[in-house]
Amino acid sequence: MTEQEKMLAGMLYDPSDPTLTAQRGRAHRLWKQFNDTFEDEEARRTELLTALFGHIGEGTYISSPLFVDYGIYTRFGDRCFSNFDLTILDTCPVTIGNDVFFGPNVSLLTPLHPLLNEERRMRTREDGSLYDLEYGAPITIEDGVWFAGDVKVCGGVTIGAGSVIGAGSVVTRDIPAGVLAAGVPCRPIRPITEEDSVAHKPHLFPPKQEPDT
Repeated sequence: MTEQEKMLAGMLYDPSDPTLTAQRGRAHRLWKQFNDTFEDEEARRTELLTALFGHIGEGTYISSPLFVDYGIYTRFGDRCFSNFDLTILDTCPVTIGNDVFFGPNVSLLTPLHPLLNEERRMRTREDGSLYDLEYGAPITIEDGVWFAGDVKVCGGVTIGAGSVIGAGSVVTRDIPAGVLAAGVPCRPIRPITEEDSVAHKPHLFPPKQEPDT
């Protein structure tokens, strides 16, 4: 197997492999160019995001700055929105559904490292160069999920459709669909129901104008 195939399969791999190094270099150049654009340069920004990601759906908007490891292993659905400072380390596939919203400073982190120091530390090749062995696990985000600010999502996690992840959460395990979840580690707090509709919050709406007499 190639190092790329091992990486995507969630097996131990060498990230200094020339193919992977070239893919990261390409992605880093693209997100740097994207981050250097202005918001009114819509055509250029779309061109760069299309080149960077494996797929970016119709109507998806990503704010800069953006930071991505490979990009080609990440797929966005339609009508997604990301606020500032989205970080995606996609050593394994990252799949993002439709209508997913990211608050500022959200990180999607698929890489994993051995817990034992002797397995994690740098190794030396015969030519004296250093390398390490890493692995990862995919992240799947289903339709309609909203991440508040400063959320971290770890590898191997699936977040169910329509759920909301509270600010500052660290998601280390699967979250079911249709719940409000928060905490470190992130846990479901309660289901999201019709009682959460903004229709039950009249203070959010401007007062009705009395008709002129």
